[in-house]
Formats: sequence, C-alpha cells, structure tokens
Amino acid sequence: MKLSILEIILLGRKYMNLWPSRVELGEYFMEYHAVKVSRLVCKVMPGLAVFCLILQLYFGSMAALPQALLYTLCIMSFPLQALIFMGIKADKFLPPALANWYKESVARVNQSGGDIKLSTQRPRYLDLAHLLNLSYKNSYKTS
Repeated sequence: MKLSILEIILLGRKYMNLWPSRVELGEYFMEYHAVKVSRLVCKVMPGLAVFCLILQLYFGSMAALPQALLYTLCIMSFPLQALIFMGIKADKFLPPALANWYKESVARVNQSGGDIKLSTQRPRYLDLAHLLNLSYKNSYKTS
C-alpha cells in the first residue's frame, strides 16, 4: 500500500500501542524488542533533547546556540524515526510460516466461541498485533 509519511507515523503509533507488553513474547517475536525500544525512545528522547539544549546554553554562550539547536533537532528526530520504522513494519506482510500460524490462531479462537474479525487474506504485522492484543485481553478476563 502507498502511504503518506503522516499515515506511516500514525500507523507506527497505533502498532506500537497495540503490541502487548508481555515479556514472554520476546522469546517468539523479534518485534517485541523493537516495540519495547521504540516505546523507550518515544518516552525518553524529548526530555533528553530539552536537557541537552538547556545544558549547552547554560554552559556555553549564545555562540553555541546553532550547535545546541542542531543537537536538539537530531535527538528529537529519534522518536520520529522510531515511529516511521514501526509504521513501515506494521504495513509489511507476515512471512509465510507466521502467516499460517496467524490464520490457524484466528480460526482456533473463532471455533472456540470467539468472534474475531481480522484479516486472514495476506495478514500484516498490524493484524498480528491485533490478534496478540485480543488474546492477552481475553486471557485476563478468563483468569
């Protein structure tokens, strides 16, 4: 699908928020680690950028302003880069083995009385995040 840069960023945020924060997923999916790092980058880097700007202006003079702004913009771009990376990953199709597992899981949940309306034709990583999110929400309700 052709997406604009804004749509990719919004898709990345949606994917990052949908992916469950369960440690056991790290054993099976590399995306867990990427999402975890992206969440950390989006949380920490804006504050770090402001801290670097204030620190450089405090210890430097006004002559250091262009350099301080450059560093701040560079550090502020990291969360944006993380969201773009997550958006591109969310839009990719699942590899065949993972797609088969995904289809079987959706069928198994629907057979056991669930009513999941997720894509089974060429599923994407975003669909996988939806499935994992739904399955962990349901496991909390039954426990």
